[in-house]
Formats: sequence, C-alpha cells, structure tokens
Amino acid sequence: MNPVEIIAAVLGLANVVLVARRSIWNYPFGIAMVSLYAFVFFEAKLYSDAILQLFFLVVQIYGWWNWARSRESAGEVVVRTLGWTARLLWAAGAAIATGLWGWMMHANTDASFPWWDASVLMLSIAGQLLMSWRYVETWAFWIVVNLISIGVYAAKGLQATALLYVVLLGVAAWGLAAWAKARRA
Repeated sequence: MNPVEIIAAVLGLANVVLVARRSIWNYPFGIAMVSLYAFVFFEAKLYSDAILQLFFLVVQIYGWWNWARSRESAGEVVVRTLGWTARLLWAAGAAIATGLWGWMMHANTDASFPWWDASVLMLSIAGQLLMSWRYVETWAFWIVVNLISIGVYAAKGLQATALLYVVLLGVAAWGLAAWAKARRA
C-alpha cells in the first residue's frame, strides 16, 4: 500500500468524523486529505477523482469560512434542510452532470471506470456544496458516493481508500442521524 494513500485515508476519517459532529476543525484535516488524494487518484488514472480533489480544496476553504460565520452568529454550526422540489432538482442535476462528464471522460481520456468515476465526482460536488451550506441532505449524497467508491477503489487496488469508504459509509449514516436530530432541535 502507498503510504501517502494511508495518510490521506487517516486524515479523511478524522475529517468526516468531525463533520458528523459539526466540528469546524474538520476543515484542516479535509484540506490536508484532499491535497494528498489529488496525487493518489492521478496516479491511479482516476482523473475525475483527481480533479474533484482540487474542487474540494476550494470548497473546504469556503466551508470553513461559512461554518465559522454560522458558529459566530448562533454559538454552534446550525444545520438546515431542503424542500422536496430542491431535493429533486439536486438529484436530477447530479444525474445529468454525471452522464455528461462520464461521456466526456470515456470519449477523450484513458480514465479507468469513467462513468463510475464521473458519478463519484458529480455526487461529491453536490454533497460537498450541501455540506458547506449545512444542509442535512448532504449525508444522502455521501451515502451514495461511499457505496460507489468502495467498489471503484477496491477494483483499482486502493485498498486503504476502499476501507476508508466502508467506514465513511457508517459515519455518513451516523452523520445523517446526528444532523437530522440537530435540525429538529
């Protein structure tokens, strides 16, 4: 196993556990994790995942700022929820973007698993944006991302990362329950 992948996986686990706990300290771990995973995924020819890490880097910085604002005004990170129309629009947008990006990667690169990799990219973008904006629905996207990622990373021999996503699947279920409870309170 690649030591950089192992370090990135450990940082990723710390990041998501802190997100589920609504701790603003998730962001330094997330920034370090995505910086390392950009190299891991590029080497594995998972180009959509490598590009995703650059997006994550920018959104991690934005999310840190947005969560700090929420905590300053309310004393804690306050979570919100989408209506049904918005949920359907987010799901449809992610599906359309996945199809378009997957086709482009399939037609123009030597990417491994271009369609599955595209789904990880687009669903993760949706999930990350919803997390930065503190919407409970982020966790539904992360559950689907984790399910897909486990298979993709295992097939590419990224065992530490596949194992991380098995754990993240459980953390996402916990995060969904914790954020839904916080929203009701």
